[in-house]
Amino acid sequence: MKIGYARVSTQEQNLSLQLDALQTAECTTIYQEKVTTTKKERPELQKLMGQLRAGDVVVVWKLDRLGRSLKELVSLVNEMQGKGAEFQSLNDHIDTTTPQGKFTFHLFAALAEFERDIIRERTKAGLAAARARGRKGGRPKGLSKEAQHTAIIVEKLYQEGKLTVKQICKQLSISRGTFYNYLRHRGVELSSPRNA
Repeated sequence: MKIGYARVSTQEQNLSLQLDALQTAECTTIYQEKVTTTKKERPELQKLMGQLRAGDVVVVWKLDRLGRSLKELVSLVNEMQGKGAEFQSLNDHIDTTTPQGKFTFHLFAALAEFERDIIRERTKAGLAAARARGRKGGRPKGLSKEAQHTAIIVEKLYQEGKLTVKQICKQLSISRGTFYNYLRHRGVELSSPRNA
């Protein structure tokens, strides 16, 4: 079964061009969504991936409609193929049901791996150069002056016992993890968990 996936980034954009192309390609089902590329959650894509079966072919109008990066694209197509499904991009002439399409996609996967290796090597080289100059990589140890001040307030509010952990976090606009980090930094003994 051919399954289409169409996506635009804003509510103002129109899906009709993609939908027409997917219908012409004889997709029996088309998942569509309007979601920006900065959002990780794509419920329609997740639904599509959850319902894929062996023998299905996922069809998109262009590669960038499915993956927001080469790495993500390769990961999604590998997941499809792991379920026995194939992938087709109409505008990019990629079709993993054919030997040529499989070859093209393997080139993409190799490029994504190459890109990851280059980033890894650059990171290692940068850290080595920094160490050679006497610097260490990663986050600096300890808390900033502002964070130290907030940690003192967290400690006082916690020891007063008038507010719950949730209320303290909300009042100071910090996460629960940061709350406990601040208490550990101040050397506060944590009693039994206080109500959320």
